[in-house]
Amino acid sequence: MPSSNLSLLLTTFLSLVPFISTVATGTGTSTIYFKEAPKFYNSPNCLSAQDTCSPNAVHVAMTLDAAYLRGSMAAILSVLQHSSCPENIRFHFVESSSAHTDNIQLIISTSFPYLRFNVYRFDDSAVLGLISTSIRSALDCPLNYARNYLADLLPSCVQKVVYLDSDLVLVDDISKLAATPFGDENDKKVLAAPEYCNANFTSYFTPTFWSNPSLSVTFADRNACYFNTGVMVIDLMRWREGDYTTKIIEWMELQKRMRIYELGSLPPFLLVFAGKIAPVDHRWNQHGLGGDNFQGLCRDLHPGPVSLLHWSGKGKPWVRLDGNRACPLDVLWAPYDLLQTPNVLES
Repeated sequence: MPSSNLSLLLTTFLSLVPFISTVATGTGTSTIYFKEAPKFYNSPNCLSAQDTCSPNAVHVAMTLDAAYLRGSMAAILSVLQHSSCPENIRFHFVESSSAHTDNIQLIISTSFPYLRFNVYRFDDSAVLGLISTSIRSALDCPLNYARNYLADLLPSCVQKVVYLDSDLVLVDDISKLAATPFGDENDKKVLAAPEYCNANFTSYFTPTFWSNPSLSVTFADRNACYFNTGVMVIDLMRWREGDYTTKIIEWMELQKRMRIYELGSLPPFLLVFAGKIAPVDHRWNQHGLGGDNFQGLCRDLHPGPVSLLHWSGKGKPWVRLDGNRACPLDVLWAPYDLLQTPNVLES
């Protein structure tokens, strides 16, 4: 990434103003406080979106987990901060039915008092029997699989949704991402995401998969490439029509009988969609900033412009910042951090 672009990003981020109100949440034996974000207003040229079913609404889905709540708050702020029509954004938050997160809705509504959102409870039992252990235990959380069920959880009037992970920030208007075309009328896709065809696609599946002709034929004539499921635009109407949740479940059931992949919730998506998705510019998922899944080493940005920074991988910016071992790019996440620091609380 050119140094001029990075400097512009830093200047923009560091211009954010600190906010003052707080809300507390219990996490184990400690209590953390989140600051209140300002109200964001639509620009004059925005069309009105009065309710969830409005055609002018931009829908964003995220999962909420206590361990990643700090990242979720930063992601929400970044979406609003850079939207030209923030009042048109409808957030759809999915939380685990088994987690003790009754106060999450209060936390969000207190830090974002003007936010328009719904919270849905995801039944962990729907996937507990389908999850296979992966290379990192955090990837085995049932909530990681909630994105498979968005078409069932969200209201039927919601036709399209942008799914975002909790370890990212946007630096561009999300409506541009939401407006991604799904293809022409004769070849409409269900899902849109940045593809990475230089990645070793075969490594996502086991030798058992590739040595079985009845399985490996899945990717015949598909030009399958890796894509990251942390940033996706989903046509929920076509998903429902094609019953893609069942298609993903069928692969997870096969995985339980014969191990065909190693990495959590990603491979079932690849099996169903790789080579059959609408393209999105790489600027919308500068992923891998959390490093690999073992050590979480620092990484640089990919070449080209940036609209979304994604700390996928083991290392999370808030953990590294708190531990005084921040990577250079973690400074780009910090201005969106709504955590109220002890020094501010004491003052």
